[in-house]
Amino acid sequence: MGWYRQHARDLPWRHTKDPYAIWISEVILQQTRITQGTTYYYRFLDAFPDVYSLANASEEQVLRCWQGLGYYSRARNLHAAAKQIVEEHGGQMPRTSSALIALKGIGPYTAAAIASIAFNERIPAIDGNVMRILARYFAIEEVAGSSKSNKVFRDTAAQLIPDCCAGDFNQAMMDFGSLVCKPMSPACTRCMFNMECLAFLAGMVDQYPRRPEKKRPGKRYFHYFVIRTINKKEDTPCYFIRKRTENDIWQHMYEFPMLEDSRELSAAGILAHDRLGSVLPGIAIRNISPHPVRVRHQLSHKTIFASFFLVETNAPAAPGLHKRYLCQNLTDLDSLAKPRLIDRFINTYLRGETSGLFSYLRDSKTNR
Repeated sequence: MGWYRQHARDLPWRHTKDPYAIWISEVILQQTRITQGTTYYYRFLDAFPDVYSLANASEEQVLRCWQGLGYYSRARNLHAAAKQIVEEHGGQMPRTSSALIALKGIGPYTAAAIASIAFNERIPAIDGNVMRILARYFAIEEVAGSSKSNKVFRDTAAQLIPDCCAGDFNQAMMDFGSLVCKPMSPACTRCMFNMECLAFLAGMVDQYPRRPEKKRPGKRYFHYFVIRTINKKEDTPCYFIRKRTENDIWQHMYEFPMLEDSRELSAAGILAHDRLGSVLPGIAIRNISPHPVRVRHQLSHKTIFASFFLVETNAPAAPGLHKRYLCQNLTDLDSLAKPRLIDRFINTYLRGETSGLFSYLRDSKTNR
């Protein structure tokens, strides 16, 4: 604990015992670097300063605030859990890890972190940093991530955690793993535990914790149709979009009409596709860009190969399109929650470039 008092990182959520703020920080920092997460932490608390404001917000508002952070199920779970806290706990965060873990989206680590830091419950919070320290120090052979190894790490840490300051102990372990016992290039020579660390003494630090064999990320191919029409009342360009309702990535976020296939398609392949009519119902394509904007978008478990086809139709105001899709101008699109992939395309290729892009279509000789 002496090391922590001297070397603790000065992080904004370290200056509060408010369980709500600690909860928000812990969820944001899942799969997110501290530098990026800090910005979103301030942004989220500014928009939703307490559990009531989060519970009373619309899902659209929550997702919009989260936009760009990724792993959007975290935002949806936060929203759902806030409603649970208001409805089942009178707006008060539960004080024990066992009660916290019953909330939507809160797992063992997050429950332990909140309970120990906010309420000093003597329970270890086992994240990747803590697991790495324990695995190296004790040369734990179990493969990380298995139910057996999770119990081993929990039981081992539980024997080390002090009665007086459980929250400080958990945060000290997190910081020590981030600053000293790092995944790559750990600072073993200046580590105060190096003469006790079994992995260091055996010259095997890089082999702990034991890891399962990595699976290569899968590939998905999204073909987007960027269809513009003109709002005659406002004389502004509008684009057809839809909300993703599938139980899939980016659920409840907005995107252009899209055709997914098992491979990357050309313009000719799009026009000949047997599912084109279900994506663009009742529409005859007059022109489609022969050279779509192609973007590779990396997720942790998937690689998205996205192709954006600019499309002109014979009847942009056809009932089939309006029945299935919303038609929004760029200003309205700004207020909607969108995957970062879509947001970047709009800002890079549509904003300020609309007329040029679609002029290219009109001049192109490539069509049906």
